[in-house]
Amino acid sequence: MSQGKILLAYSGGLDTSCILKWLLESGYEVICFMADVGQEEDFQAAREKALRIGAKDVIVKDMKALFVEKFVWPALQMGLIYEDRYLLGTSLARPCISLGLIESAAQYGCPYVSHGATGKGNDQIRFELSCYALNPTIKVIAPWRLPEFCERFQGRQDLLEYAKKNNIAVSATPKAPWSMDANIVHISYESGVLEDPSLAAPEELYQMTVSPLKGSDTPTTVEIIFKEGVPVRATELISGKTMEEPFDILTFLNKIGGEHGVGRVDLVENRFLGLKSRGVYETPGGTILYVAHKDLEVYCLDREIFRVKSYLASRMADYVYNGFWYSPEAEYVRSCLVASQRNVTGKVVVEIFKGRAMAVSRESTNSVYNQELASMDVHGTLSPYAATGFIEVNAMRLKEHHRVFGSANTK
Repeated sequence: MSQGKILLAYSGGLDTSCILKWLLESGYEVICFMADVGQEEDFQAAREKALRIGAKDVIVKDMKALFVEKFVWPALQMGLIYEDRYLLGTSLARPCISLGLIESAAQYGCPYVSHGATGKGNDQIRFELSCYALNPTIKVIAPWRLPEFCERFQGRQDLLEYAKKNNIAVSATPKAPWSMDANIVHISYESGVLEDPSLAAPEELYQMTVSPLKGSDTPTTVEIIFKEGVPVRATELISGKTMEEPFDILTFLNKIGGEHGVGRVDLVENRFLGLKSRGVYETPGGTILYVAHKDLEVYCLDREIFRVKSYLASRMADYVYNGFWYSPEAEYVRSCLVASQRNVTGKVVVEIFKGRAMAVSRESTNSVYNQELASMDVHGTLSPYAATGFIEVNAMRLKEHHRVFGSANTK
């Protein structure tokens, strides 16, 4: 007896291939949905694989340009980074994919959507909160939270056996069982041997970047132009090669950053559910853009605006990481962050070399930097005598504390 139509967020990997088969066994008519967000994927092969397993149809939706322009570029403009290290590549893709998922569910008359995210991870939250925000009436089937599924499958080893039994070809093997998620921004890796934080990630794991030790022996210098905090042009200065379309800029910088081993991060992060997890990320182009944007921000923004903006960016990074892209608080904070970028227009030159991206020069007509005022060679309009009163006023509090309590911070 049919359970009805269900739209499965399908990647073609181990988890969703097995979930497709399991949903079919459970009586659902399954339509698979694949979002092209810039991952290097053989979509035709994945489509054929899903149809062989038994999918009714497979939707492949090209969302690359939308992803970069409406999700990645705003995140760069806002300067989002989670826990000071993670540039949110996967986190940003989930609300984008969810948008395509809900649109396709409506188009194909599916009252249910499903996904392969585990019950311990962040993606289940990101997918489902996004789906509910976009369509409150949608119903979500999450196999990794269903007792009948979890009793049958403890983890990836059980899935590998199930795939073998059902003649489902998968790329994961017991020898290299880590999980991988890719898009135009980055590749993330987790699980398997990576679950032990004391073990270094195998070098063969990395796909977007070479080892910084084996990178090019010649630095690459790029000029990046921003308009109100948004990248609008990237130029490799020696060759003069220039990109202006968002997707092309990111692809261009991914190649340069990858050749120099830029953007590798190995970290233990705090998941929204409360547990810690170890992840390895490659974000070459995004790292270059983040470095350039941050440098231009400091150059152009008033000190106190920059500090308030940094606080709000940290909050917004939490919202994105935790799955609240489509939320009233994220909408409000984003409007504040975009307003902070009105004067962040100019160009930054970045040197990329041996795993490092470093801003080496910047120009903007909006900067309040005053070379004469800051110079150590001339007094300029700031009288050195004015600092005496400034220091005296700030020292008054410290002197009074010492009078009452003695010296501070001496133990």
